[in-house]
Amino acid sequence: MNSIPRGTTNTAQMITVFLLSFCQVEAQHCVWYGECGESVKVPGKKYNCKYTGSPIPLQSEGYDLLTELCPGYDYGNRSLCCNVDQLRTLKGSLQLPLQFLSRCPACFFNLMNLFCELTCSPHQSQFMNATKVDNINVLEVQYYIGQTFSNAMYNACRDVQAPSSNVKALSLLCGKDAKDCNATNWIQYMFNIENGQTPFPIIPIFSDVPVSGYTPMNNKTYACTEGLEDGSGPCSCQDCTKACGPKPVPPPLPPPWTILGIDAMTVIMWISYIAFLTGGNVLRLIFSSWGSFCVRHPSVVLLGSLILVVASSGGLVYMRITTDPVDLWSAPTSQARQEKDYFDSHFGPFFRTVQLIITSPLQINFTYSPYFGGSDVPFGAVLDKDILHQVLDLQLDIEGLVATYEGQNVTLKDLCLAPLAPYNNNCTILSVLNYFQNSHAVLDHSIGDDFFVYADFHSHFLYCVSAPASLNDTTLLHDPCLGTFGGPVFPWLALGGYDETNYNNATALVITFPLNNYLNDTVKLGKALAWEKEFISFMKNYKNPNLTVAFSAERSIEDELDRESNSDIRTIVISYAIMFIYISLALGHIHSFNRVMVDSKISLGIAGILIVLSSVASSLGIFSYFGIPLTLIVIEVIPFLVLAVGVDNIFIIVQTYQRDERMPQEELHQQIGRILGDVAPSMFLSSFSETVAFFLGALSNMPAVRTFSLFAGLAVFIDFLLQISCFVSLLGLDAKRQEGNRLDIICCVKLPEGQEAKTESFLFRFFKKVYAPFILKEWVRPIIVAVFVGMLSFSIAVVNKVEIGLDQKLSMPDDSYVLDYFKNLTEYLHTGAPVYFVVEDGLNYSSPEGQNVVCGGVGCNNNSLVQQVYAASLISNYTTIAFTPSSWLDDYFDWVKPQSTCCRYYNNTGTFCNASVVNSSCVHCRPMTPSGKQRPEGDDFMRFLPMFLSDNPNVKCGKGGHAAYATAVDLHPNNTGVGATYFMTYHTILKESPDYIDALKMARILAENISQSMDHKVFAYSVFYVFYEQYLTIAYDTALNLSVSLASIFVVTTVLLGFELWSAVIVSLTIAMILVNMFGVMWLWNISLNAVSLVNLVMCCGISVEFCSHIVRAFSISVKKNRVERAEEALEVNTFFGITLTKFGGILILALSKSQIFQVFYFRMYLAIVLLGATHGLIFLPVLLSYIGPTVNKAKVFAANQRYAGTERERLLNY
Repeated sequence: MNSIPRGTTNTAQMITVFLLSFCQVEAQHCVWYGECGESVKVPGKKYNCKYTGSPIPLQSEGYDLLTELCPGYDYGNRSLCCNVDQLRTLKGSLQLPLQFLSRCPACFFNLMNLFCELTCSPHQSQFMNATKVDNINVLEVQYYIGQTFSNAMYNACRDVQAPSSNVKALSLLCGKDAKDCNATNWIQYMFNIENGQTPFPIIPIFSDVPVSGYTPMNNKTYACTEGLEDGSGPCSCQDCTKACGPKPVPPPLPPPWTILGIDAMTVIMWISYIAFLTGGNVLRLIFSSWGSFCVRHPSVVLLGSLILVVASSGGLVYMRITTDPVDLWSAPTSQARQEKDYFDSHFGPFFRTVQLIITSPLQINFTYSPYFGGSDVPFGAVLDKDILHQVLDLQLDIEGLVATYEGQNVTLKDLCLAPLAPYNNNCTILSVLNYFQNSHAVLDHSIGDDFFVYADFHSHFLYCVSAPASLNDTTLLHDPCLGTFGGPVFPWLALGGYDETNYNNATALVITFPLNNYLNDTVKLGKALAWEKEFISFMKNYKNPNLTVAFSAERSIEDELDRESNSDIRTIVISYAIMFIYISLALGHIHSFNRVMVDSKISLGIAGILIVLSSVASSLGIFSYFGIPLTLIVIEVIPFLVLAVGVDNIFIIVQTYQRDERMPQEELHQQIGRILGDVAPSMFLSSFSETVAFFLGALSNMPAVRTFSLFAGLAVFIDFLLQISCFVSLLGLDAKRQEGNRLDIICCVKLPEGQEAKTESFLFRFFKKVYAPFILKEWVRPIIVAVFVGMLSFSIAVVNKVEIGLDQKLSMPDDSYVLDYFKNLTEYLHTGAPVYFVVEDGLNYSSPEGQNVVCGGVGCNNNSLVQQVYAASLISNYTTIAFTPSSWLDDYFDWVKPQSTCCRYYNNTGTFCNASVVNSSCVHCRPMTPSGKQRPEGDDFMRFLPMFLSDNPNVKCGKGGHAAYATAVDLHPNNTGVGATYFMTYHTILKESPDYIDALKMARILAENISQSMDHKVFAYSVFYVFYEQYLTIAYDTALNLSVSLASIFVVTTVLLGFELWSAVIVSLTIAMILVNMFGVMWLWNISLNAVSLVNLVMCCGISVEFCSHIVRAFSISVKKNRVERAEEALEVNTFFGITLTKFGGILILALSKSQIFQVFYFRMYLAIVLLGATHGLIFLPVLLSYIGPTVNKAKVFAANQRYAGTERERLLNY
């Protein structure tokens, strides 16, 4: 008897073929005995000898072999129709079925039953008919098999898994995908002469009733749910669906919250809206004295400020900028970061990826008609042979790229993942061209004559996509499908744009070059970066009219972010320049054309801007002293923030001075001191509130948010200190210049003396005479309140509908090549990222208890790791787990079985002996005894495990673990035990941020369930988890950060307004409305919630203080008779000149940025912050104060009367 054909892993060799020598014999007679001549069709295989006599007693040397192969079939006196040679051939032929199917004892027993009856049965003549014979050989045979037996054998085997390849075993043993395999075509495939392994045809005939005088072989079978008589248990749930019980049902999605079928939030807010429509002297004295001092001693204040700024900014020499995305988005103490570090330290970092997605603009569609029958198969343009040749040329060109690093040449072979090295140094290339061994010659290989083509690349492709691990296809080509690197190329990794599993309909080819990654080896990492740079340069210059290629390397995203940052510098500089020019010009109050250069305040404006920049530099320097790295968000956002806060304060100080009249007998330093005493408490209120809010924001777990909050809080406070000291001194000097009629900038030039009356600016007069009286009219105020409450109601209704995540496409410039790659990735790819279920160190795999909580075969726990992941894959739409996990433990159990030829060692040295080695000193690892057939335990387990992990798969043993599991098991030093291990599977297709977030969440839930059932720590890890973990808690983080900021603003405002609780409530309420309305804008403008937008929301909280606090404080200290008049007076201290106009021009420039992230998260959000802040501060807040503002504080009225006694103001106050 000879080898059986083998499917994906050379299935054809697993099929035993036999020869019958006559057409009709009497019952109880043989049709063959022994082995004779060489097969004509398959050299190296033998025919069985024609023999029609009675069964012959088996030689004693074959007893153990018969018991091993056919337990329970010793046929009484062991008189059989086979000899020892045939039994040995049977054993050799059944090695691969044994390795893949023995994990389900019932399945393997039934299969052995089929072949034992065929090979050795003394009743052969009852169910076998030799249809072709020659003098001594059987050349063809009919084998009558019961249909009941066939179906039972198939049903017992149909669900058996092949853990290392994440597919069912029948996909590797049936010559086609398991879903297309059935009892009939499986047996026909095993007996098919065209498989290249069967030496002569065996024609199976299926029937449960006698046919042509033959009684079909219909022996007893076992279902996969039954145990065997030798004590073997039922098959596991993973290998036998019927043993699983009911299929797990995902919990139902929570029903949407509705009222009368309408979104509940919308209904509630509409009802609420309709129901609404129908139904400190000490600070002043301190700041006054300080302001007077700064004007009287400007040199001391300016020199002291300069020394402090220079000393603080000196830390910039230690400045570090973090661009590593992992450091930006994941804290070192976060779960994902710790799990990533654990994975990297035990198994090495996840490999670097270089990938191409290739489509064709050609509209070529053709149909392949198989010569040996079958339906026509349509093929798309990318699978045209000419296109494949062109793609192969491109692939070979990339393989040949040579980069230079520090004077050394770097090639792909220096970097690539080669799982079988040093035995096989070929690089892993996941490409459909690897089905053709990356060879033009193999791609062109065909078998045919002058009239017909029997087999070519079409037939080979169709075979390989169903059996990618095959070493020999079953077409006439007999070419291997296994990649040159020694592993399979799964079609879902190499093809894209197909429907279901119709890979022939693919519209895209995917070529992936996995490169080794390095944790702490900067030289090797530098080489990888250099080669990737060369690859990117090559692809940018690659041109082929027949191919459209989207590509990406591991470094691509970081490269494009750097390029984007550099390109945005120009936009940022223009934005700031516009704001600087406006500030410099707007601060001046020009009384007449003749005094333009006297009344302008360009130099003071520039000084104010330098103070803002100095505060930013000081903040960056101080934290750099402490080694805290910066991020791009800090550099891009904080100057904008501090400019907003600082400029507003500058305008308030300058414009208050410009509108003030000096009292009798009052000197300049006393006037400016008095003005500072009036406005500084408000500035201190806003700045201190913002500082506290930002510092509390640093409690966030997100590194980007925490870093921003720290730097922003310190910068805002330093800016305030410089404004009430340095800027006040400069204001005093500028006032003296102006009073001396000296020109701005050229202060040495003096104009002739002339008395100029002070006048009010047009905008000031507009706000005082027109705007304020209008919005506070009796009929206007209800409309304003109704509109703003309506906006709030709408925003609350949609706040839970703002999308969470960050579309990675937004992080790229508009003209980036990576955008095409992202687009094709979403459109064409059919599989998600790999996910690893990591079992941490400490589990005892040498004990049955430790094995049972992990493995997925016979005897394993129903809630073991492998079983739970398998169960999750059954409801992949819910769990996002796509496949059964690859299990090194289950494959090791199959590999080490004594019936297998995989595990052998040299009896003289004890070293491992590969299955392909022919040497008499090689002996089986374990004895053929009942205990030897059990799983290895104790010392036996660790003795043979290193051999398994070093064994390369080959024709005689497809279970070698080197390629699949070399990195999956972290062995203790000197192989004394098993440390951490992983079990890999894949996620389903993930396209958008919510898909990735859901995948992470579901994997963690599954890992937690596994940990509880094992009573041992297991975690799920995938390369993207570290970036998306933030989104699991982003809603909570946002609520916490904003709530803490609002609470701090409330407390600080309460204290600094002299414990006027109601004023603090109004400030906090207005800021909360602005924040809620920001969520409404985010929903309308498709701005997602992520770390960048959270930073902006925290900044919004700070800037909103500027819009609200000054007006509320002005209202609280006003001594007018009623709320409406006090609100009008409060509007005189408005922020329109400061933040609103300053920012508006700068923001509009951001819309011109090439960066999509700038356009979305900076232009849109900044514009919304300024517009919402301005409208709430200048429209809603005065109206709100006119209704429910705090009552007049009599103590403040008395203090004001005392302060202005004997002045013109006393008359106005008493009027």
